[in-house]
Amino acid sequence: MENFRKVRTSEEEMPLPFPDLPPDVVEMKVKEGSKIRNLMNFAMAQMELKGRRQIVFSGCGRAVTKTITCVEIMKRKLGGLHQVTKVRYKTVLEVWESQDPPPHGPAQNLTVHKNVPSICILLSRDPLDPNQTGYQPPEPRHEAGEDTLGSSSKGLKRPLPPPCKELLPKKLQVQVSDSPRGTGTTAGQQDH
Repeated sequence: MENFRKVRTSEEEMPLPFPDLPPDVVEMKVKEGSKIRNLMNFAMAQMELKGRRQIVFSGCGRAVTKTITCVEIMKRKLGGLHQVTKVRYKTVLEVWESQDPPPHGPAQNLTVHKNVPSICILLSRDPLDPNQTGYQPPEPRHEAGEDTLGSSSKGLKRPLPPPCKELLPKKLQVQVSDSPRGTGTTAGQQDH
């Protein structure tokens, strides 16, 4: 393949794997070179300004990770979105052209068919069928003043325990006196 260069790539067109979608549903086709900022600006405008109820993000190959990132950002910004994820394979055609064509003939082309992983994620403000494969309910909303970084409903993240006294540097260790006057040593002070 060192004597060939890729001249064209095309994806097999496949219908979206979600039945009963409205005909005007927005499909965000995420590519490897897409900028997340541009994708999110357009998608957020569709959902917030134009009042769309559903949006689909799709990507294949190296764009799968970027597709998932966009979905997670949208779920965090909007909240209350139902999700259905479908994973499948898509055929990608790559056309390669010889860099050293024969002197008295046409350039040699090579066509490669690749099956690459593909993902389609439907986000909906309206409830979806919870029994379908790939369904995820909306994340619970956090109340004002609640710690939004620390804990989640699934218990995957727990607050850190207080540090052990033995692990603290000498200057940070604090001794508390039992007397009401507070004659104990405070942070930064040393006993003499």
